[in-house]
Amino acid sequence: MWRHFASNALTMLVLIVFVAGGVILWAKNQYTQPGPLADAICLRVESGSKIPSVARQLNEEGAISNETIFKIGAEYSDSARSLKAGSFLLREGISMAEINAIITGSGRSTCGTEVNFRIGILRNQVVVSELDPETNRYVVRVSFDPAEDAVPTDYTEVRDDPDVRFRVTLAEGATSWQITEGLKAADFLDGEVAGVPVEGTLAPDSYEVASGTVRSALITQMTEAQKAILEEAWRNRAADLPYETIEEALIMASIVEKETGVPEERGQVASVFVNRLRQGIRLQTDPTVIYGITLGQGSLGRGLRQSELRRETPWNTYLIDALPPTPIANPGKASIEAALNPEETDYLFFVADGSGGHAFAKTLAEHNENVAKWRAIEAERSNN
Repeated sequence: MWRHFASNALTMLVLIVFVAGGVILWAKNQYTQPGPLADAICLRVESGSKIPSVARQLNEEGAISNETIFKIGAEYSDSARSLKAGSFLLREGISMAEINAIITGSGRSTCGTEVNFRIGILRNQVVVSELDPETNRYVVRVSFDPAEDAVPTDYTEVRDDPDVRFRVTLAEGATSWQITEGLKAADFLDGEVAGVPVEGTLAPDSYEVASGTVRSALITQMTEAQKAILEEAWRNRAADLPYETIEEALIMASIVEKETGVPEERGQVASVFVNRLRQGIRLQTDPTVIYGITLGQGSLGRGLRQSELRRETPWNTYLIDALPPTPIANPGKASIEAALNPEETDYLFFVADGSGGHAFAKTLAEHNENVAKWRAIEAERSNN
């Protein structure tokens, strides 16, 4: 009798284990497979929220198929305590596992309203955008120049909303003075700026910040980012470059940045200047002359005069035999990489070609022909 009972108990135990294993397998499959969300949504997780309330919210939005499985999955992955507040874009068909990874990850909001303070070379711009979950594209709601336009009411209302995200974007080639003045004008930042950072040491990029971020802390972040970019490029630099120090490489990168806005040309432009340095030829580049006039404090706003090309400044590469003493702007990563890994060419000259790019030449005779073509284009444009 006891043997019969033990046999039945063992059978029942095996059956329970088998069924439990099947349930676990089914639940795991439910957790990782594509979910029922038909259209993308922007999920707002409030500060202080817990996984059960988020699971209920997701279920109401039609983003998950089972609240219990979602909660167990979050607990089992030990991520429930890492829940972040913010606005998160959930694409159609997203799995419960993917949702959990998003809302317990970096905490960076990926949808909702964003204020972007763009610091440019000629002007600054404040842009208020809102992400459309359906298209995953930002739609501009407000745009204005803080130096010239009245501050729109729509902006002040958005700025004071605790759910809004903020971003500061630096244009490649902006000077440290321009960036500092821009940061002073960003009214969602806090704190004073002690002085203008050393030219070239700020990384042009887009930085997500919080309302009330201290300006000096943001400048430190920009400086550390540029230092990391420069040091990595220096470690991977080409052999036999005519730079004795990493600082000289940064100066060259700033010149490359100011000479061309065409990404594909950076390596060629860098090669021209490297070739000229190797052969002891003066760089003769206009942006260095302009920097000697403005000291980076705004744009010249006109063409250079012949008298200015002859004016002695530490940056006038028509008169000095090597690199100027400092960078003339804050170069982006691509220009830094071009300066440290230029293309291998025999070019010594370049001039605008009328298309937004440049015509490159190996000899002075070729260069003079290209200059003549450019002058003809300028004359034709002025007559039209």
